[in-house]
Amino acid sequence: MDSSTRLTFLALVLVQASHSIEEYAFALYDVFPPARFASGLLSSDLATGFAILNSAFVAFGVACYLGPVRSGWASARGWVWLWTLIELVNGLAHPILALRAGGYFPGMATAPVLFVLALYLATRLLASRQPQAEA
Repeated sequence: MDSSTRLTFLALVLVQASHSIEEYAFALYDVFPPARFASGLLSSDLATGFAILNSAFVAFGVACYLGPVRSGWASARGWVWLWTLIELVNGLAHPILALRAGGYFPGMATAPVLFVLALYLATRLLASRQPQAEA
């Protein structure tokens, strides 16, 4: 995995951190039943549960970067693909939810950035698996 792909993965994790902050600031856990459910599993205070859940998710992304991705482990490609797929869905879901709500939906401002970064990562990952043509 080249350095551009690794740095894009790190950028994706950092944008996810800002996305999580946006979702927290605008109380996604109050308006989106799956977020409410997951947050409630961790704390009776939904805001606290949501913060714990999202902090753990971002910490996991940082750990993926610092361990497998930056160090070039054999598993790195799989971790990057997992994050790429999650963020493609995340980046698509928020605009759909906003359209359904008829206005802003928590996370909508940062979702397009997640989508673009994830799409770029997907193209990088797919391109790096293609056999190189001989000159």
